[in-house]
Order: sequence, then C-alpha cells, then structure tokens
Amino acid sequence: MRQYSADLTPPWKKPQPAPEVAAEPGLVVEEPGTGFCGAVIRCEAGTVTLEDRFGKHRVFPLQPRGFLLEGRVVTLVRPSSGPARPTRTASGSVAVPGARARVARAGRIYVEGRHDAELVEKVWGDDLRIEGVVVEYLEGVDDLPSIVESFGPGPDARLGVLVDHLVPGSKEWRIAQAVTSEHALVVGHPYIDIWEAVKPASVGITGWPRVPRGQDWKTGVCEALGWRVANTGEAWKRILDSVRSYKDLEPQLLGRVEELIDFVTAPS
Repeated sequence: MRQYSADLTPPWKKPQPAPEVAAEPGLVVEEPGTGFCGAVIRCEAGTVTLEDRFGKHRVFPLQPRGFLLEGRVVTLVRPSSGPARPTRTASGSVAVPGARARVARAGRIYVEGRHDAELVEKVWGDDLRIEGVVVEYLEGVDDLPSIVESFGPGPDARLGVLVDHLVPGSKEWRIAQAVTSEHALVVGHPYIDIWEAVKPASVGITGWPRVPRGQDWKTGVCEALGWRVANTGEAWKRILDSVRSYKDLEPQLLGRVEELIDFVTAPS
C-alpha cells in the first residue's frame, strides 16, 4: 500500500528556509514582531542582545526566521568561536565590521596642530573614514579668517574648525568671532593645549601642572612632571599611547569634536 504524508500543505505555502547569519557584534538587524532595530552587542546561548541608536538594549530569543537583515528574513545563529571582534570603536560608536571607507567629502575639519590631528584620528578615525571626513591641521589659527575664505565653504562643502583655548576674551576667541560664514563652524575647548584634554588619570598623573605665564607650556609641563624637557615629542607619544578610547578624554573636547562631525556630515 502506498504511504502518504500527513502534511497536506501545498509546497508554495510552506515557509521557505531562511539563510543563517552569524550574530556578530555590530550586525544591525530588526526584530519584526516589535519593530526594534539595533546592532548586536552580545550573543549568548539562545538569546541575542541588540542596542538601538538611542542606546536602549533589548534581549530576543534566537528563533528560526526571527529577524530581518536589510529587509530580508534571516535566522540568527550564535557565532562560531574565534577572535572576538570589537563591539565599539574608540569613540564609543557601534563598530561596523568590514565597513569600507567612504570617498572623501568636500567638507573638512581643521585642527590647530599635528598633536590635535593625531588625537582625533586615534579616537574618531573609524567614524571619520566611514563618513568620508578628512582632518587637516593648520599649525595655529592666527590666519583663520583668510584660511576659511580661501577654502570657500558652502552647503556641500562645510568646514569645521577645532580651536585650542577658546575662552571668552582670549586671542583665539577674537579670531573665531571673525569667521562669519554660515557654512563654517568654529568651536573649541578651554585647554591651553590638546595635551590637557587627556584625563590626568589616564596618563598616570594626579593633574596637569600649572605653568607660569610667559613660559612655554609644554616645556613647563615636562619640567614639573620630571619628563625629559628636551623632547616634547617623546612626552606627546607617552600621552597619546595612554589614550585607548573616548573615556580617556575630557567631556569638553568630546562634545566639540562630535559637534564638528555632525556639522560637516549634515545633509545639505
């Protein structure tokens, strides 16, 4: 006697198998039942934790056909064991594994010196490459108004400038006030030098020394801390090596750099 299957569902009505995708940190998916969309930050036995762009976390079970990836139904599975990928960039953004750098924008971010540029690159470099933002340094801001004029900022080529020691009444403040283009944004931090924007505890010191007015600030810092005075480049390397992420920087610098990135990348 011929045996028949008890399943009488037509083949075209049966759910099709969904591709399996490893729930690697940084993968952005949507849970269709709730509409929650976020990046994978943790995958444990039977569950996955997502974080949305507001920092909210939700835990979901790893069910077949349980998520949408770029609008396509997928089954998330626990990644195979191997070297862990970072879930965050140094700036605190969700890491995007395998992301390619964007073609450079016409807009730019200018900083005062090489040390400023190196610090911005170390903390925000991954974000800047994805956004296509180039950072250049000026070696001072005395000629900033003419530099901005020569750049010619516009709706599709915005210019952001980060200035040291930008406090009311300072020389830097007066120079910044002379930049009036609506497509240029000049912001700054209160520190005499970018060194001071690194938290003292991260460098292994109790605080940044007060240097008498008229003395070279970097030289005075090295003298007070017992570092080799003749080589401020060596001192800067020591400071830069102590920076691992945004947590090692003062909030007054963090907010200003984020503000510049948002300004330069805003839709025209």
